[in-house]
Amino acid sequence: MEIEQVTDHDATLRAENIGGIEETTVSFTPGVTVLVGRNATNRTSFLQAVMAALGSENVAVKGDADEAAVELSIGDETYTRQFRRRGDGIASSGEPYLDDPDPADLFAFLLESNEARRAVAANADLREVIMRPVDVDDIRAEIDGLVERRDALVSELDELDSLKRKLPPLEEKRRDLRSQIEDKKAELRAKQDELAAADATVDESRDEASELDEKLDELGSKRSALDDARYELETEQESLEAITRDQRELERELADLPDVPDGRIDEIESEIRQLRDEKQRVTSRVNELQGVIGFNEEMLDDAESAAFDDLGDADDDDVTGQLLAADDVTCWTCGSSVEREQIEATLDQLRDRSQTAVGRAKDLEDEIAELEAEKRDYEQSRRERDRLEDRLSAIEREQGEIEARIEDLRERRETLIDEIEAIQAEVEELEDDDASAVLDLHKAVNELEYELGKLENDLERVDSNVTEIEDRLADQDEIEREREAVSDEIESLRTKIERIEESAVEQFNDHMDTVLALLDYDNLDRIWIERVQRDVREGRRTVTKTVFELHVIRTSASGTAYEDTVDHLSESEREVTGLVFALAGYLAHEVYEALPFVVLDSLEAIDSERIATLVEYLDDYTGYLLVALLPEDAAALSDEYERITDI
Repeated sequence: MEIEQVTDHDATLRAENIGGIEETTVSFTPGVTVLVGRNATNRTSFLQAVMAALGSENVAVKGDADEAAVELSIGDETYTRQFRRRGDGIASSGEPYLDDPDPADLFAFLLESNEARRAVAANADLREVIMRPVDVDDIRAEIDGLVERRDALVSELDELDSLKRKLPPLEEKRRDLRSQIEDKKAELRAKQDELAAADATVDESRDEASELDEKLDELGSKRSALDDARYELETEQESLEAITRDQRELERELADLPDVPDGRIDEIESEIRQLRDEKQRVTSRVNELQGVIGFNEEMLDDAESAAFDDLGDADDDDVTGQLLAADDVTCWTCGSSVEREQIEATLDQLRDRSQTAVGRAKDLEDEIAELEAEKRDYEQSRRERDRLEDRLSAIEREQGEIEARIEDLRERRETLIDEIEAIQAEVEELEDDDASAVLDLHKAVNELEYELGKLENDLERVDSNVTEIEDRLADQDEIEREREAVSDEIESLRTKIERIEESAVEQFNDHMDTVLALLDYDNLDRIWIERVQRDVREGRRTVTKTVFELHVIRTSASGTAYEDTVDHLSESEREVTGLVFALAGYLAHEVYEALPFVVLDSLEAIDSERIATLVEYLDDYTGYLLVALLPEDAAALSDEYERITDI
């Protein structure tokens, strides 16, 4: 479907010291612009300048310059960038077209060094490339928060299950206490009746009886207070034992935590910063080397073409001599005559250095990932240690409070024992032989009243515990519903990420099918991506991660379709596959919605007719399509397209 062009304005690019460009100003119109020329005519440098103005950092500053600048004017809008060498890297400033150039770097700026194209050529995991423009970090953070909430709800439900198990014994105890209370009341009534009968038959002084009754009441009160103190003391001791067990368990958990060396996290952060700085320097070096390599390859190819062109004008007798002379090339840096093999050897060295730098960049990425994993482990350990230490501190405070209460209860118990012994002695002094039976009955009634009060207090505590548990259990259904809702939300978000990934893969596959169909290769039936789960190393841990694997379906000479791997593709087939993948990303991620530019270079692996078909197709999706082509490839494109031959 044709996409409405973002702009209809002519564009003008001004560039200084970009790639091989010293200074240039070039204007071009909307639609397709073909940069026509042989190698070493600054076509790639011009495309890099456009990319720089749009926001890309993949820019090569001219080798003999310390500063560079670009300016892109589109209608009334102007976008500028400045670049300055700084140490081993290049610092940039200015106001480019894009705030976030990553999607464009991946899928719109399709030079030979394009990361998406190279990822296919290297047979790398394509998930990171495909999903980079899709922000799933917020979804993952939300999942982490929900997992914490779910774990808290599960802990609360476990606690409720524990309380539920306590309920039947408490209810049984309550029934037993009620039965004991009824029995004790009956026993008390019988003893009170017996005492009333005995009082009627005993002649004693009312004053004496009254004093004795007061002492007996006081004795009963003190005994009741003593029993309460003993019960409270027993309860506090049980609480102390329980909290001491919790303390020992927390201390074991704390001891099992890995130690976090002092300052190690700061050291890791410093190491990560250093590695990232080094990676940036290495990446800049790679870009510079690739620029130098590309420039020299173009110059060498141009020198070769010039040598063969000269052969056409020579006499037959001079052909051999000119061929021999073509082994020597005039150096374009110093002007001396250099053997071609010497230049090619130097280029091989540069390629080796570039490959070494690329490998170093990958090693740095692995080191950074390992350090970040180590940092996360240390931070998690530190958070858990802080939690345990805070809990231990709280337990120690609670222990101190319980121990203080125990000491007070012990002192209270001893005081009550002394007081009871004193009152008992007074009661014994008031007793006489005639009243001993009545006094014994008074003691018995007093003891029964005390026992009844104790049973009633016990029943009250049991009733309170049962009520508290029942109140807590009343929330269980609601907590269970919330846990299920949170679990469903977690699964929904995880499924959402899966759907995003599946949708991205599906769109990539659809667009790759479309582009490959346009190119119409006889032995490349299909290129498709499969989303699979793999166990991979992440720092010091092995984790299960989703990876995207690229598959190639080919046709044999007999017409049989079979699956092949990227490793078995020829260099040209890899280049085509990488380009198809990158263009699929441009379409799948709808990069054209944010950027009305596509730049294309290094299409030598595709024949001119297919290039023409591809350009016509992409023209429907972008406002400005800039493509660098050799004259013979450009000849296959429509004459309606603008052509630029002088940069």
